[in-house]
Amino acid sequence: MRTLRELRNPKGLKTMKSTQISDLIKGKANELGLADCAILPVSVLSEEKEYLENWLGKGMHGEMAYMERNVDKRLDPALLFDDAKTIIVVLLNYYPDKTQEDPTAPVLSKYAYGTDYHFILKNKLRELLRFINKEIAPCSGRAFADSAPVLERAWARKAGLGWIGKNSNLISLHHGSFFFIGELILNIELPYDTPKTITDHCGRCTKCIDACPTKAIIADRVVDARKCISYQTIEVKGELEETLKGRFENRVFGCDICQDVCPWNLNPEPHNEPGFEPHPKLLQLKKEEWENMDRTLFNELFRNSAVKRAGYKGLLRNLEFIRNV
Repeated sequence: MRTLRELRNPKGLKTMKSTQISDLIKGKANELGLADCAILPVSVLSEEKEYLENWLGKGMHGEMAYMERNVDKRLDPALLFDDAKTIIVVLLNYYPDKTQEDPTAPVLSKYAYGTDYHFILKNKLRELLRFINKEIAPCSGRAFADSAPVLERAWARKAGLGWIGKNSNLISLHHGSFFFIGELILNIELPYDTPKTITDHCGRCTKCIDACPTKAIIADRVVDARKCISYQTIEVKGELEETLKGRFENRVFGCDICQDVCPWNLNPEPHNEPGFEPHPKLLQLKKEEWENMDRTLFNELFRNSAVKRAGYKGLLRNLEFIRNV
């Protein structure tokens, strides 16, 4: 990366054209392995307010009580960070080049194969913050990766990185939907992108709605989390919903069904993030090994994994729920 002159303009930015600043930031994001990057001014997500309050009002968040808290912060990221002026939105691909070998084994969501994405994505965002401090202007910032009340998909859509599909996931024309979304909020102004409104490309397709075995997608872009396999296997702390017994399609942690059938994921490009590589034993694990998993094997396979969110006892509960149905 070339060295920049130290002369700064009144805003504190190094003397460069706006396009240079944007290109430097996006170039660094690309160097860090981020699939996409957009720079926006912090503002209030007024369009999402009614939808969010209606969704919460109907109890479709289930046991996720944290969704009820800090609604104002979800809609206004300026409340999350003092003197917030800029939000940088990024995407990080996690699609693996290989999946589980035993077709009868309990199925683990692809996002949980490797190291917990919270750590990896936040580290990349913090590295981007250090770069901006060094090469663009002194600033403070805060990184988010599904770890605070931020409406990530709404910001990514607003940034023009994709559209909200009928399964409520963000879908990108270039990357499909197997990616994580992260944000970096800064206390300086930067040259902002002019977001392009991405047309809804779902059309008449209802593959995700039709494929959901628990019918959690109750309407176009409305997911009742209480029926969602991901919610049941990850978020529920007690017993799983008995009426859903036999409908998990062997999913033990998370679910990719609505993404797997999406036409925009027909030819996904595998990630190149070493941290997302699974433990060597994980993809080879046989059905019997899953069903007889002890705590030692669990800790070996999932030491730094998102599966830790369910914990050993939670995984055993999930295994029991899908066994012999």
